[in-house]
Amino acid sequence: MRILLAEDERDLNRIITQKLTSDGYSVDSCFNGRDAVDILSYTEYDAVILDIMMPGADGFEVLKPIRNRGKTTPVLFLTARDSVSDKVRGLDSGANDYLVKLFSFEELTARIRAMTRTTHGLADNKLVVGDLVMDCGTKHVTRGGKEIILSAKEYALLEYLMHNAGVILSRNKIEDHIWNYDYEGGTNVVDVYISYLRRKIDSGSSRKLIHTIRGRGYVIREDKEN
Repeated sequence: MRILLAEDERDLNRIITQKLTSDGYSVDSCFNGRDAVDILSYTEYDAVILDIMMPGADGFEVLKPIRNRGKTTPVLFLTARDSVSDKVRGLDSGANDYLVKLFSFEELTARIRAMTRTTHGLADNKLVVGDLVMDCGTKHVTRGGKEIILSAKEYALLEYLMHNAGVILSRNKIEDHIWNYDYEGGTNVVDVYISYLRRKIDSGSSRKLIHTIRGRGYVIREDKEN
């Protein structure tokens, strides 16, 4: 999933970005609210993490235009304040969750999973396409009961495909979603990683799950016949 982090404490911003990236998320980060507003005006994210007290625009000012445009992107507020009134204001302003500093990284990622699970209408952390099962909580992937070992980027790509099972995703859309603004790789990166996934998921199976739709992109789905 692609996440925007807006946090003006640079050390905390760096640590959160590094930990989320190592956990398989694609992260764009900024250090003030005005930049966050600008980024959110032209980029779609699966989740947004906002510090409430930021220069340029505070978390409430960043969140307001998101909700005014009718977007339901999950938003988590970070704050040093832990009073009930502050939490109520944050939630009533349209935030999905509220986390008080100092927090554990495990709690942060659990809250991100909970927010995005609700957005995608999932009852639990599991994504299923045919006999392919992904547990988003444990990062455990199996096909036909056999465990599949994936790199962080392979996992992120597969998660995106499974969240959009049956939907044809263009190469540009996949690249924009999985790789952040700092990426400087080759133009065929999506094709390369799709080939990695195919070798691990479809190799040896008579029923293929990852399909190329010529001229349009890729889709993961269980066809009756392959």
